[in-house]
Amino acid sequence: MTGTEPVDAGVADDDALYVLTAVLLTPAQFPSLLGDDYPEACAALGLEPYAEGYGLVLGQDGEGARWTVVVDDVSLVAVAIASWDCGMEHDLSPDERSVVMALPGWPLAVAVAAPHVPPPHDPETGPGERRPLTPPDPGQWGPAQRRMGADEVALQWPVWREQLGQDASVPPTGVDTGGAVSALPDAPRPQETPPPSGSQAFDDRRPEGQPSTAPEATAGRAAAEQRSTPQTSAAQQPEERASLEPSDDTHHPVRRVLAELHRYLEEPPPPGRVRSAFAPGGARTLRADGPGWSVVARTDDMAFVLLDEMPREVLPIGRGPHLPSLLTALDAMAVRPA
Repeated sequence: MTGTEPVDAGVADDDALYVLTAVLLTPAQFPSLLGDDYPEACAALGLEPYAEGYGLVLGQDGEGARWTVVVDDVSLVAVAIASWDCGMEHDLSPDERSVVMALPGWPLAVAVAAPHVPPPHDPETGPGERRPLTPPDPGQWGPAQRRMGADEVALQWPVWREQLGQDASVPPTGVDTGGAVSALPDAPRPQETPPPSGSQAFDDRRPEGQPSTAPEATAGRAAAEQRSTPQTSAAQQPEERASLEPSDDTHHPVRRVLAELHRYLEEPPPPGRVRSAFAPGGARTLRADGPGWSVVARTDDMAFVLLDEMPREVLPIGRGPHLPSLLTALDAMAVRPA
């Protein structure tokens, strides 16, 4: 994946770029850490939300400085990424005419470096120039880390699903707000954000009055993009039971999320707020985001919620009478990779 030959991408003073990796920035596929939707992700980089999208090529110049080169040849970047994912060698050499702009720094963490050049470092910027892009601090908690945590849940779906056991798919007779599911590797909470007094989660599968329990576990892996890692809380506080209809008991944060998802069906959100990707068995993996929340779901199963207001907690929503139709409707309106 590392380029051994420099590519002239017009980085700085016509310096060459040693390509290390690349990511897509399209309505259906973009680095979640940049925003809740495609226009927001583009705005974070100073780009217009071009419908065809962009490719982000990350590399180093001859001095070792980090650069992110934005190109409009999405197909070129997509082919390179697909080849790398299959373990194949592929030289990504964007034509200078396809370069939209070159931005100092990297918006996400990259675990490799170009050979024969100084170690990666941010280029110097003068007064009035754009500061280098930097990845979010994984030790903090905020919108970017929350979205990266949701990405990790989607990536590690079987591990998360296993924590709840097979009975999570049993048709429910009520909703129990029980405990949060456990998390990924430990990371410190921000000092200004005290831990919640107890984990609160939806369990749309238990008889009314019967508390829900979920085992503690640790799962996940360090990734090049330093995905955020939500943390477990074993405390459980049974609360008032109600149906999953968004009009019921909307003070609960998960109910607010469900209500906003229902509103997406009435008033379509910006492109990229709801995305659909392949899942085994003919199902789809849904990723939905909104102000302060992220949802990961499988159309044939259940859903998980992450919230800004509950640092590093992952809240399950069991599959019940209302969730399947909601997920089906969201999948029908979601953007999908070409």
